[in-house]
Amino acid sequence: MKRDPIDAFWRRKTLQELTPQEWESLCDGCGKCCLNKVIDDDTDDLYYTEVRCKLLDNKTCQCKQYQNRFDYVPDCVTITPENVAELDWLPNTCAYRRLYFGEDLPNWHYLIAGDKRKMHKKQKSVQGKTVCETGVKELQDHIVIWPLMD
Repeated sequence: MKRDPIDAFWRRKTLQELTPQEWESLCDGCGKCCLNKVIDDDTDDLYYTEVRCKLLDNKTCQCKQYQNRFDYVPDCVTITPENVAELDWLPNTCAYRRLYFGEDLPNWHYLIAGDKRKMHKKQKSVQGKTVCETGVKELQDHIVIWPLMD
């Protein structure tokens, strides 16, 4: 069921005004932020890999230990209204990034589309495209461009 909430909370509030529940609901669950990235030492260019965090479920694109993730991945990053501008590794489709830069949510986002599966059907998530970091030796051997193809 597609909906276009004209008075939606993300359209009438700033990021700083969102409640914790509203903030969390903006995440579409694509899993792209949970992909390992590589930075070229010479150019500082950032590259996405197909290698996912050990806690990311390849089928659901959800963290298996979200509430306790820092116990397992101490360097996991919490995205906040205060740091979203600094996180240049977030994909262009990221709701937090889009709203920060004055864009609206994409039409496949579940808050508009009314269905969390639409993102997966439109190939906007990492679902089924990743390998777990525990089995990878060289990240640079797994660089991909598809996370940025939106």
